[in-house]
Amino acid sequence: QVQLVESGGGLVQAGGSLRLSCAASGRPFSRLSMGWFRRTPGKEREFVGGISWSGGSTYYPDSVKGRFTISRDNAKSTVYLHMNSLKPEDTAVYYCAGQTQVVVTSTPSNYNYWGQGTQVTVSS
Repeated sequence: QVQLVESGGGLVQAGGSLRLSCAASGRPFSRLSMGWFRRTPGKEREFVGGISWSGGSTYYPDSVKGRFTISRDNAKSTVYLHMNSLKPEDTAVYYCAGQTQVVVTSTPSNYNYWGQGTQVTVSS
């Protein structure tokens, strides 16, 4: 079993930045591909970034490409989501997730482990 705990959410003005962290425990972190998702009321969970086991490959949807960066520190069992140039439409609950597949995917059902989420609110 893996436990994931997100932190770093909060209130920020449009154009600002935040860094989310997700600390993992319970399983060798370096064998998990990691993803970040977000959810707003009434919408499906949206993939906003993924990173391979080694951190050598990252993936982003067009909606955040160039603004969000995902990174990981396997020694600290932590994955990060650096968010820049934030927009009000980025307001959501952000979740980190882990999967045992080698290939990073954007499909929530492929992820085995989920954190509890952290709220990000971007004011205009």
